[in-house]
Amino acid sequence: MVFLENLRTELESYRPKIKELYEVFDIENSKERILELQEKAAEPGFWDDLELSQKVLQETRGLESNIERYAKIKSSFEDIEVMLDMAAEENDESMTEEIQSEIEALAKSVDELTLASLLTGEYDKCNAIINFHAGAGGTEAQDWCEMLFRMYNRWGDAHGFKVKTLDYLEGGDAGIKSASIIVEGENAYGYLKSESGIHRLVRISPFDSSGSRHTSFAAIDVMPEIDDSVEVEIRPEDIEMQVYRSSGAGGQHINKTSSAVRLIHKPTGIVCACQTQRSQFQNREYAMKMLKSKLIEIKERENLERIEDIKGVQKEIAWGAQIRSYVFMPYTLVKDHRTGYETSNVNAVMDGELDGFINAYLKSLSLGNLNDEDKKP
Repeated sequence: MVFLENLRTELESYRPKIKELYEVFDIENSKERILELQEKAAEPGFWDDLELSQKVLQETRGLESNIERYAKIKSSFEDIEVMLDMAAEENDESMTEEIQSEIEALAKSVDELTLASLLTGEYDKCNAIINFHAGAGGTEAQDWCEMLFRMYNRWGDAHGFKVKTLDYLEGGDAGIKSASIIVEGENAYGYLKSESGIHRLVRISPFDSSGSRHTSFAAIDVMPEIDDSVEVEIRPEDIEMQVYRSSGAGGQHINKTSSAVRLIHKPTGIVCACQTQRSQFQNREYAMKMLKSKLIEIKERENLERIEDIKGVQKEIAWGAQIRSYVFMPYTLVKDHRTGYETSNVNAVMDGELDGFINAYLKSLSLGNLNDEDKKP
């Protein structure tokens, strides 16, 4: 019976946390807001304005998701209470293992929803655009860049996000020189913003017959996808547009026409490219959206009043101290240098198991344990 009482005490420790989640997500007012949005969606002509209708539906889905996740946690808590009461009444300790398992599942759900509550940034709920750039080192670095490309695709798929490739520039012998993907889904940017920075790989190179150890670098740049409601003034004379033939997977039009588009923002040197859409116009539209998102992300990060104040960005943000190291040899270790979080399961990380790193970053950010530079993802 002592063990059952210990389990009850452990369960009770989650009661105030669940109450706090109710208040943080403002469950009662969220229910009223959903009714308002549903009434708006039922109005005549609602679908005439596609942009507005999508915003309404996205907000509705977000509120419903929070309410549903909270309701599951509350229901789970109450179910475990009933199980404990039954076990105590019948003096049956055979249920302890099952109860312990249920409490562990509850703890995980509470932690996940608590982390979601930390995503309160202006753009945290947005889709995320991830840019990949191989560092110096030729084939070795390009192979590492492709490994990261695969890793983030795996992470997105595992979490139910929709991942689409926007740009893909193959390396000479292997890997990729650069690529861009968009991760679509609620809070995609909020979770992935921690991944911006330099990622360092240490391994025995598969491209070196001498079997020597190599260090490679790749840069990951994450920015929110900004919708058209946010106005960004970009002067036409500040944009240089280049067109080229697409390369890599992307449809039957690949390499037949110069439909791929690269935009260069002259004042900052920022380059955005897209090659996966069906026409040059669509590729330019996506590239322009990426450019706007990048300019706004930098403006917010640097606390600037105007977009025009951004100068020489490429020099400032392209390379810096690595945020994370991935060591394959002489031992296995992946370590985040900002939070200190680490794991020896390198293969799992490369298969997309990044939640430990992301959660550690969000927690550190909320507790103020990161220095000012690290708070700029």
